[in-house]
This record gives sequence, C-alpha cells and structure tokens, in this order.
Amino acid sequence: MDYRHIITIEPDKMGGKPCIRGLRITVYDVLDYLASGMKEAEILADFPDLTAEDLRASLAFAADRERRLLSIPA
Repeated sequence: MDYRHIITIEPDKMGGKPCIRGLRITVYDVLDYLASGMKEAEILADFPDLTAEDLRASLAFAADRERRLLSIPA
C-alpha cells in the first residue's frame, strides 16, 4: 500500500509526528488503539473522520519504518 498520500508529517502539527491526512490523529494513536485490542469498527465509530484505508496506511507506514530501521547498520 502506498501510504504517502495518507500519512502526513508537518513540523507545526502534533510536534511533527506522522498524522492521518493532516488530521490531529497520529499514526501512533491508531497503532496504540489496535494494539490495545480495539476492533477496526470501534476505532472508525470513535473517530468518524478516519477510514479503513487510513488504518491500513498506518500499519503500512509502521511496517515500512520498521523495515528501514532494520536496514540501518548498527
């Protein structure tokens, strides 16, 4: 998934943390909700501005970031 059109990083918004479509909802928040056991439907109900694609983009962003971290020599 190409998350680049969904995940935004703006230095003046949310301290430069990766956010969903310029909203004040961070990728970290979405991942934290999923990790805590919230179902996709629950997250979407609590945050009507989010879409299922936004949630998938958050996961793809995190996976890509992890992949890039593993490729950095120690």
